[in-house]
Amino acid sequence: MSTNVLRTADGWWVVRGDRALPVPTKALTTAELIADRDAVREAATSDDPGTPVAGLAALSPVTTPCRVVAQMVNYRSHARDSGFTGDIPATFFRKASGSVSGPRDAVVRPSHVKFLDYEIELGLVMGAPLPIGAVVEERDLPSYVAGLVITNDVSARDVQLTKTQFYESKSYPTFTPAGPYLALLEPEDFTRLLDLRLRLSVNGELRQDRTLADMIVRPAQALTLLARFQTLDPGDLLLTGTPGGTALKAPPKPVEKIGALLPAAVKWKAFFTSQARNPHYLRTGDVITATITTPDGRIDLGEQRSPVTDAE
Repeated sequence: MSTNVLRTADGWWVVRGDRALPVPTKALTTAELIADRDAVREAATSDDPGTPVAGLAALSPVTTPCRVVAQMVNYRSHARDSGFTGDIPATFFRKASGSVSGPRDAVVRPSHVKFLDYEIELGLVMGAPLPIGAVVEERDLPSYVAGLVITNDVSARDVQLTKTQFYESKSYPTFTPAGPYLALLEPEDFTRLLDLRLRLSVNGELRQDRTLADMIVRPAQALTLLARFQTLDPGDLLLTGTPGGTALKAPPKPVEKIGALLPAAVKWKAFFTSQARNPHYLRTGDVITATITTPDGRIDLGEQRSPVTDAE
């Protein structure tokens, strides 16, 4: 059964129900904690009554600097929303690790960003090096992946679309909330991955709700494809795509065809004028709530709760 680990300014904690027990480790980074699984097991089996989880200020369980890699358009429902048809090639992009923030930290919108969007994603935290040329089968996942974490691939859509620039649009500080828990998995837990349900709400309104069964490229295949050109190390983070339900959706095909005939400046002005009427983009004061869990709760990554604020 998976073990949930929480990080605070005071160190690492194993979560048991509503209590947290300190992990007797000198680990400062996620990679060092993963290497000290004996200390995690010691805390998990301790008789210490622990402390209330509610009284702890959780930090991201993914420490930085690290590599942050993400998959693009990796759920069938998101592909439909984005106007894709036919086969969709596996596509990866990088995010700055400076974008990683805690599970209760505010998402801060830069002053020039008008169309801020959310994308709940399951994060895979690496437990072993992924070398160039690695071929990862489903049975190999426990050898490479240590655990799971909730992430939100926050996106500045006006930057992303007008510049065709994923790195900038998704790398501003606070644009990758992570946590609260790092779920360290046992080998048998990997058989439950497709049961995981991703749910994201804004101000209590459910926006995204899908299981991993909606994925196009699943984790083992994704790691194999990524290993063609990218190494990963323990503690690195792979975001595995988002389901449908984001604020951004492709325009109807007739409108898209007309837009393709227009000069770029005219096309984008018309597009964002229409997007300005979309109430689903994030605004100051909104609260994003995200959860990932199996139906029986055997894997439960906790609840991420992120208020949205504007940069000062």
